[in-house]
Amino acid sequence: MARPRLAVRAAILHRGRLLLVNAYPGQESDLWALPGGGVEPGQSLPENLIREVGEETGLAITVGAPFLVNEFHDPASGFHQVELFFRAELDGGDAVRLEDPEGVVNRFRWVSRAELAGLRHKPDALGAAVWGEASAIYDPLERIVL
Repeated sequence: MARPRLAVRAAILHRGRLLLVNAYPGQESDLWALPGGGVEPGQSLPENLIREVGEETGLAITVGAPFLVNEFHDPASGFHQVELFFRAELDGGDAVRLEDPEGVVNRFRWVSRAELAGLRHKPDALGAAVWGEASAIYDPLERIVL
């Protein structure tokens, strides 16, 4: 059985609206999610998130506190992913440029909490978590001491 994949996602609220992306090739799905992606070894989670958001949207961000941990799996394929969600702020302009090198992210939209409720999105608890007060302590990447 494969190990779970680790991913990071950014909740970017700007003028009361949340940035969502559609990351399904060919616009085949109506499922929306926060920008982000897989974690590369040797980089901190915020460094990975800055890279992923930049690759997908062209946006520069400052990463804040983590606020949600979600995991999902597909029993048919065995795919299992653990996602860590961080609050993030724009570090510059708000013009989104779909620059995903893998060509997977094909649409974006800024949505209010009410608009989010009317969209198919994952995770299910996203609205309550983003507009809630939840946060966690993040202890950044540290070198192991022997």
